Amino acid sequence: MDVALGGTFDPVHDGHRALFERAFELGDVTVGLTSDDLAPATRNVDRHVRSFEERKADLEAELRDFAGEHDRDFEVRKLTEPTGIATEEQFDVLIVSPETKDGGERINELRAEKGNGPLEIVVVPHVEAEDGDIISSTRIVVGEIDEHGNLTPDNDGRD
Repeated sequence: MDVALGGTFDPVHDGHRALFERAFELGDVTVGLTSDDLAPATRNVDRHVRSFEERKADLEAELRDFAGEHDRDFEVRKLTEPTGIATEEQFDVLIVSPETKDGGERINELRAEKGNGPLEIVVVPHVEAEDGDIISSTRIVVGEIDEHGNLTPDNDGRD
């Protein structure tokens, strides 16, 4: 199967790794990585998003490990619009998080308009940080948690 997923991945964290794991369990993976123009729109705080090339290098390093474990191929492609690559005919499955499920359904509407069959939408649950809230890039960027969901020293509730 050909599996698609997309995002900004700045920084890559354990929530992303759960998406990657599920994607590689299902097939060969194409990851749409937001362009430098699209990426800032994905950030919930006014913080810098690293360049496409920096994010791509880190993402490919992560994906190599998953691809090797599952004997799969992968490709990283630039996303210039939110619906991205998943409207293309060759994909069978779209991996999403709970908050992007509606976007996946919209992609299936766009695919139908193009005469393409629907994607199977696989929702991967959030990964929780040690405080019970979800791990997110925004929380990492503002310094609440690290990439594994551990509270940072300033946010661990200790004085």
